[in-house]
Amino acid sequence: MLYRRHLRIKAFQALYAWYSGNSNDLAKAEKQLLLSVNKLYELFIYQLSFLIEVKDFALMRMEENKKKFYPTEEDLNPNLKFVENRVLNILEKNIDYRKKAGLYKVNWGEQQEMIRKFYKQLQGAKFYKEYMESGSRSLEEDKRFLIKSVDRLMSDFELLRFFYEEKSVYYTDGYDLVTVLLIKFLDSFSHDFNENSKLPGIFKTTAGDDNKDSDEKFLIKLFRETITTDEETTGILKRKTHNWDYERIPLSDLILLKMAIVEFTEMETIPVKVTLNEYIELSKFFSTPKSKIFVNGVLDRLIYEFRESGKIKKSGRGLIG
Repeated sequence: MLYRRHLRIKAFQALYAWYSGNSNDLAKAEKQLLLSVNKLYELFIYQLSFLIEVKDFALMRMEENKKKFYPTEEDLNPNLKFVENRVLNILEKNIDYRKKAGLYKVNWGEQQEMIRKFYKQLQGAKFYKEYMESGSRSLEEDKRFLIKSVDRLMSDFELLRFFYEEKSVYYTDGYDLVTVLLIKFLDSFSHDFNENSKLPGIFKTTAGDDNKDSDEKFLIKLFRETITTDEETTGILKRKTHNWDYERIPLSDLILLKMAIVEFTEMETIPVKVTLNEYIELSKFFSTPKSKIFVNGVLDRLIYEFRESGKIKKSGRGLIG
């Protein structure tokens, strides 16, 4: 489910904590890194369950409205399109989802007021009204409606964010990323998915991988090798940054450069161009405004030097580009 860029970000965050002096126990730090990734998946299941809970709340309100002393025609014959949303109903019956929701002890019983407020906000949204009034019924339409619900409402629903803040700091840190993962999952939902289907795992697998946990291995290797080769990569970077005061280079830049060096020299199946582009992109988000130019310049020189010295050895997919 997570792309390699997401894994690089998680590794970077863990390395920043390491170099900031928050840890000196490598095994413990690796365990914390994997925990932070697994917590993303836990939050993903919670967010799926939130959508299902809103649907169930809507159904409950419909049943209550039918029991009014003087029910209206709309109360007696409500529009069932939302509560019959194919994606949500299939997910609710899915064995793997139910198992994981049970494992994480997902329970919205005490949060009905929050659910009610979200449902009211949903009912007021233009895209909700358009969805409910549309005469068509298709899986694609159900998917698009849920994607809009997540992107336009859930992503900024403060009560939900506050709820997760109380549960775990990992949930708070991962909220926006899980929103992306949720949209990605909904977009990929197909007619083939049924109650016996398996939900995607947090680590993406690729056809032809020797090990189904290759992305997990990539994450741990990137984190571990960046730390264990620190003395060597520091020496390399000091030689390549002699025009700058090394001690004044932002820590974020140094970490990104060290991670890139590990990928260049230790990750045989990752193309050099992919590594170069990824770390230039990451520098835009995690460092200073001038970091992109600095990181690009240093990595360009390193690529030339490593190729000349034979330090870059690529195979398979790593030969592409």
